[in-house]
Amino acid sequence: MRATASIASSRPAPRSEGTTVPLPRWLARINKRVFNPTVIRRGVRPVLIHVGRSSGKTYRTPLDAHPLPGGYLFIPMYGPRTDWLKNVLVAGAARLSTGGEEIELESPRVVRKGDVWPLLPTTTKTPPGISGESELLRMDLRRRG
Repeated sequence: MRATASIASSRPAPRSEGTTVPLPRWLARINKRVFNPTVIRRGVRPVLIHVGRSSGKTYRTPLDAHPLPGGYLFIPMYGPRTDWLKNVLVAGAARLSTGGEEIELESPRVVRKGDVWPLLPTTTKTPPGISGESELLRMDLRRRG
């Protein structure tokens, strides 16, 4: 006999402490087309420069870049399936434009916030919707030579 779902079971479960809720995809599309170009022109935020995994086109994405020993940490506010994150993982490298200079980065990898957050200054605030289990991008400074 097949069980049918009750009305109560079709409701979303209450959020538990530490649940990750990325920002909605519709907001990402608006930011990509409306706000990001303005932010890039103003030059006040770090910009990750990466290559499209299918198109080969160069993209510029304004992001918070948190310096770590030997590299940087980036927070995918729209979750780990965002295009810029997939592009960087496939390419294996990217550049970061910050403070008037371009920094070459390599060895992208997805890490848990709980594993890397202790490496940041204690004054670094956790953005809304990000928990200890959230997946972030860590990259190393490119080695010369």
